Amino acid sequence: VTCTLLFAVGAMTIMGSLDSGLKNDHTILIAKSVIDGISSIIFASTLGIGVAFAGISVFVVEGGITLLASLVAPLQKYDDAFESEIKNYNEITFVGSLLILGISGNLLGITKLKLLNMMPAVFLPILLCQFM
Repeated sequence: VTCTLLFAVGAMTIMGSLDSGLKNDHTILIAKSVIDGISSIIFASTLGIGVAFAGISVFVVEGGITLLASLVAPLQKYDDAFESEIKNYNEITFVGSLLILGISGNLLGITKLKLLNMMPAVFLPILLCQFM
């Protein structure tokens, strides 16, 4: 579960999937796959074969976000005005970074947070920024 959270939660997951679905730009997801690949080799040496199963959840999360974004893309004309509308990048990145800090606290044994329950909070800034 820890590897799943580490690979599936974060700014690169959300932003890479959105860029892939909206702009057909896969560079962030490619960079993330290299980082995750190296990390998974290191984790597999200590945690075992279960790290490979984290790829399933990453595929579901990133694939789902990418598919949803690609369904929305034809409905929106992508230009500078649209980019300013989806510019909740900083807020989403901040929430993702907080979740990654929670993961590191769990790995170090400092905290025992149930971070998988907190994962939908990454999308909360989208709603909050609509009213601000």
